[in-house]
Amino acid sequence: MSSTADSPAPLLGPGLVAFFTERHLATLTTLRADGSPHVVPVGVTLDPATGTARVITSGTTAKARHVRDGQSRVAVCQVDGACWTTLEGTAVVRDDAASVADAEARYAARYRQPRENPARVVLEISVDRVLGNAERHRGPATEE
Repeated sequence: MSSTADSPAPLLGPGLVAFFTERHLATLTTLRADGSPHVVPVGVTLDPATGTARVITSGTTAKARHVRDGQSRVAVCQVDGACWTTLEGTAVVRDDAASVADAEARYAARYRQPRENPARVVLEISVDRVLGNAERHRGPATEE
């Protein structure tokens, strides 16, 4: 499956949304200034209503620096056996208390309460492309 759209609704079907409620880690790919990929494991949450993925991190990490430095195209990939999805989009760094608290609550609901980190920021990713097969693997059963 490969999709792009002006609104998140066509991109994020029920199977994909279900996949992003299960407890799985993902990888986040950001780009260094020279264009080479920087790939790290992360916890990610997905807000299907807005098409926003969120990753919490310390503000001093390479991933946060890359986005702040203008390398805002990112990809988050989640895999479980043969089921996989990559969310591509444009990221921004949010460091205001309300955005961080919201992202921490979403993270806690999917994974566990994050440890205390006064330097925490949120990478908010506006998803504009979805690749993968989670809709087929996790979507509602269809009659044939």
